Amino acid sequence: MPKMRRKGDLPQKVCVQCGRPFAWRKKWERVWDEVRYCSDACRRAAHRGEPAQAPQGHR
Repeated sequence: MPKMRRKGDLPQKVCVQCGRPFAWRKKWERVWDEVRYCSDACRRAAHRGEPAQAPQGHR
């Protein structure tokens, strides 16, 4: 069984749309190098050409 990792030990990136840091997720395991946005909302906003800012749903 694989060794457990603490959330703080996971790799992080900064969202190119809102500028907030986000951590690695299991579902991104195979495509981590391609992940650019922290959420679907940021990805949609970027494709619509909206200015870089945090969407309403972020905390």
